[in-house]
Amino acid sequence: MPLEKIDHYAIRTEKMEETKTFYEALGLCSGPRPEFPFPGYWMYSGEIPLVHLVGIDPKNPEGLYNYLGVSNVIFLNGSGAVDHLAFRATEPDGLKNSLDSIKIKYREREVPNMNLLQIFAEDPNGITVEINYYE
Repeated sequence: MPLEKIDHYAIRTEKMEETKTFYEALGLCSGPRPEFPFPGYWMYSGEIPLVHLVGIDPKNPEGLYNYLGVSNVIFLNGSGAVDHLAFRATEPDGLKNSLDSIKIKYREREVPNMNLLQIFAEDPNGITVEINYYE
């Protein structure tokens, strides 16, 4: 019973709209989401809901608390023990233009001996996202 692939990852955020905008700049689109008792978005790559954004309504956090079965939710900045999340993509100039248009800083790196361009950006929660472009 080996693992096959990552299904999705979820981000708990108090910066819901900024985080949604960031992932839209990466080419994901908001799509259908179950009617959970807390705010959020599912961000799709094609037909796959790849990134789940989970929010807490500061005026009514009970929906998420009850759903998770806990009385409080801890928010960590950045990626915690996970260093970064990585994606493969095409058309790096399109990504750069998209990030520039919403004033997101990024850094580029060429990986020696691999014909690989990497672009790194941090989402509004401080989570590092790596986008790989194999030539």
